[in-house]
Amino acid sequence: VQLQASGGGLVQAGGSHGLSCLASGDIFRVNVMGWYRQAPGKQREMVARIWHYGSTLYADSVKGRFTISRDNAGTTAYLLMDSLKPEDTAVYYCSAQLIPANGKFEDDYWGQGTLVTVSS
Repeated sequence: VQLQASGGGLVQAGGSHGLSCLASGDIFRVNVMGWYRQAPGKQREMVARIWHYGSTLYADSVKGRFTISRDNAGTTAYLLMDSLKPEDTAVYYCSAQLIPANGKFEDDYWGQGTLVTVSS
């Protein structure tokens, strides 16, 4: 099982940008997908999560500006970021809590980080 994040880049403040994360491999079910971020000198923090039944959770700092969604297969998560601020600059990581096809229990998986830089 692998998570592949993509979409990082340089964006001007006030602009929009999107990230995507694909979970691939032998997967029985993806229960939760999420985005986390880590800014320089700071701890990794949760940005947004989406459950397989559709519920979402956002950090207060991005609520109303970011939108997490997933495809019908439930294996790709998207993060649409609007009204970006310089403080949104960070390495963004995707995560998934899923049950592998050959497993019995849910486990956590992480993708590689993708850098989003918001210029002022």
